[in-house]
Amino acid sequence: MINITSLLFPKRFSLLKSFSALFLIVSFIVRISLYIWSIQSIEFSFVDLIKIIGIGFFFDFGTLAYILAIYGLYWFLFPRKFYGNWLDKILINFTYFLLVFVFVFAFLGEFTFWEEFARRYNFIAVDYLLYTYEVIENINESYPLPLLIGIIILLTIGAFYVAKKQDVFVECYNNEDGYLRKIIPYGFWVIVAGVFHLYVQNNQAEIFSNRYQNELAKSGVYSFFAAYNANELDYDEFYKTQSKQKSLEIVQQSLLDNGDKILSEDNILRSIHNTGKEHKPNIVFICMESMNANFMEAFGNQELLTPFLDSLAHKSVFYTNLQATGTRTIRGMEALTLAIPPTPGRSIVKRPNNNNLFTVGEILKEKGYSRTFFYGGDGHFDNMNGYFGNNGFDIVDNPKENNSSNEFPTQRIPFTEEEVTFENAWGACDGDIYNKAIKQINIQHKSKKPFFNFIMTNTNHRPYSFPEGYINDKPGNRISALRYSDWAMKRFFTDAKKQPWFKNTVFVIISDHCAYSAGRTELDVSSYHIPALIYNLPNTKPHEVNKLCSQIDLLPTLFGWLNWSYESKIFGKDITKMKPEDERAFIANHRKLGYRKDNKVVILNELKGSKTYEWNAEENTLTKTESDETLEKETIANYQTAYELFKNNKLKIKEIH
Repeated sequence: MINITSLLFPKRFSLLKSFSALFLIVSFIVRISLYIWSIQSIEFSFVDLIKIIGIGFFFDFGTLAYILAIYGLYWFLFPRKFYGNWLDKILINFTYFLLVFVFVFAFLGEFTFWEEFARRYNFIAVDYLLYTYEVIENINESYPLPLLIGIIILLTIGAFYVAKKQDVFVECYNNEDGYLRKIIPYGFWVIVAGVFHLYVQNNQAEIFSNRYQNELAKSGVYSFFAAYNANELDYDEFYKTQSKQKSLEIVQQSLLDNGDKILSEDNILRSIHNTGKEHKPNIVFICMESMNANFMEAFGNQELLTPFLDSLAHKSVFYTNLQATGTRTIRGMEALTLAIPPTPGRSIVKRPNNNNLFTVGEILKEKGYSRTFFYGGDGHFDNMNGYFGNNGFDIVDNPKENNSSNEFPTQRIPFTEEEVTFENAWGACDGDIYNKAIKQINIQHKSKKPFFNFIMTNTNHRPYSFPEGYINDKPGNRISALRYSDWAMKRFFTDAKKQPWFKNTVFVIISDHCAYSAGRTELDVSSYHIPALIYNLPNTKPHEVNKLCSQIDLLPTLFGWLNWSYESKIFGKDITKMKPEDERAFIANHRKLGYRKDNKVVILNELKGSKTYEWNAEENTLTKTESDETLEKETIANYQTAYELFKNNKLKIKEIH
């Protein structure tokens, strides 16, 4: 009879066998411990307990397969003649210690996570990993951190001791297992990992009517990576809800202006009506990296950081009270193109099933526009190319070597080597991006078709590097990067004014998000105020608009200025038509969902909580106040409806008839 254990774990893999046993045993202990902890929330059933253990083992086994497929690559590839030499011993001891340390930490962390959320790891845990400083500070304030680290190290050393006692290290070093002996066991784990990756979803563990049982049947580590892949938190599970139909009705009514009409009972599909002659100028949309409103002289800054942008604001329709929806570039892209309130988790730009959405691009397409996304780096970062390419935009980017292929149904145009005079980790500098844009726009102009170009800048981002010789400041800090970015924009407009398409082109300039907005536990209201302006509008005098509004409103407002009538599935509104009682802004991070009207702010949290605050703009403080039932319902309605429509594919193009 074939010994399955020996087949899957030859002598060279003895340490992997020891780790596998440790991983499965500890996973079982954690599951049973959490079950006992939650017994009052579960109606005990022996049959259900066996199911939980069985399903749990299945997912633990899949998690183990992933680990061994990755970690086992070293064990498989390392040549037999070097087994047990000094390099082999150092690598094995170090990597095994690190692996055990990480998983001991993960297993212990499951108890604190369960205490707070009564769930296995989800996107909240992913968020914790992304913002390590805040998390470590929180742990340090809540628990004796040195003691915890000491316990983890002791447990890791204990695992080492057990492995040593079993002579598994000796077996790893002293054997004659070659590639043929290792190919079957390593191949097995790779195949199992592949099957799980392709065919096993984390929610398949949810076979019970009791939420606690569903969570216990999962594997914490597997759930963590499933959440990372999905990039979202389930709104219904974690946030305050109300009748979905009531929420939809509140949103539908809030979106209607004079002459507009709802076209669907289960959607926000509506007809937008504007009077007067439609204008179809070219549109150049510049999204500035990390540009706070308070960097501009228009908002009181005296350091002359953005003299050109300030001069342009005086010649434009200048929106002085517009708020970003989030704290990341891709959240800004989502708001500006999809015009949707930010749903919990990551931006839709990074989520699965984000193709063929009803973006502003569909409205532009209906009006006969070409649509192109410009980026100075490799647009595969943060799935920008995937989002834009699968939603009808051509792509102009600066791909890394051997990564210039185009897998999207639209055109991909790379920067050439000659077009990149300076780049850092984020890609080409702003000057190069604008130069490429001018060149491409000149080509577009020859087609006699109106164009919409979304240009994403780069320079105002750490490490704040840029080509020297154009401004007096030296690279390496945000102040100098801002001045260079402003200089590059001035040169772009100087060049653009020489082109035949300039007079018939509207320029929209806005920031993706604020700088210094890294705090993730609460919302810093002042860190969402960004500049926005529309320049060169036909038949429109420059003026300021002081209405409180959101990133999601800027392009719908432009369409209003152009007198467009169209069908829409976007949440953005025409700022020009807003009445004082309609003014509002969405501000959020990965987990906190804020809704602001005047200086009153409602914040929804991931524990189904809701708090109402009064915001003091001068001191930038939030003071808890009595809840406003109407405002709270409005807040829930917008966020709940946005989540439901995206989840149920009702923001897809095919819904439009």
